[in-house]
Amino acid sequence: MKTKILIIFLAVFSVSLFVSSTASSQVVYITSYKSDADKIIYVSEYKSDADMVVYETEYKSDAKPYSGIWYFTKYKSDADWKIYFTKYKSDADIVVYFTKYKSDAGWR
Repeated sequence: MKTKILIIFLAVFSVSLFVSSTASSQVVYITSYKSDADKIIYVSEYKSDADMVVYETEYKSDAKPYSGIWYFTKYKSDADWKIYFTKYKSDADIVVYFTKYKSDAGWR
């Protein structure tokens, strides 16, 4: 009986550890080199062209996983995503539009 409880506990613990490690917030670091980036970003002038509408927050605690609420950090080691801004839409992994309103943020 104790073995069965131990196996269930280990299974639940393993799943929760996996979920917490994959659900990272959107703390981003801007890199100068395309080769260092996890995501290559193109900034669109039009919301309708965007894959994600991004709101830049001043507080790290506001950044939520895959919410479009980004906190820009000065330190590469603090970042969940290292991003590189490209001039060409065809080079981008993600097309973003920056908004002034937090409620607009998110994937489209």
